[in-house]
Amino acid sequence: QVQLVESGGGLVQAGGSLRLSCAASGSIFSINAMGWYRQAPGKQRELVAAITSGGSTNYADSVKGRFTISRDNAKNTVYLQMNSLKPEDTAVYYCNAESAPRLRAPTGQNWGQGTQVTVSS
Repeated sequence: QVQLVESGGGLVQAGGSLRLSCAASGSIFSINAMGWYRQAPGKQRELVAAITSGGSTNYADSVKGRFTISRDNAKNTVYLQMNSLKPEDTAVYYCNAESAPRLRAPTGQNWGQGTQVTVSS
């Protein structure tokens, strides 16, 4: 089993910044992609940003230029630096990691419990 523990959410005014962290632990041999998703009330969960083990990144158009995803492979941790926050960024943010429990085992998707980000206008 893999546990993903998120931290760093909270309430911030529009234009402000927050940094989310997500640490993975448990039965981990390797982690491929890690990412952040978000879900606003009444909306579907959407990809915010993702990063491969090699450092290649992908962002939703709505956050390009404002958010930066990074990871520390030695710590099995992924970060999301969020700048110039807007009220429409308000959502529950979920960490995701694709990991394998041992060599040559199939990978599985793992999710954190979510952390609330609220941006006031």
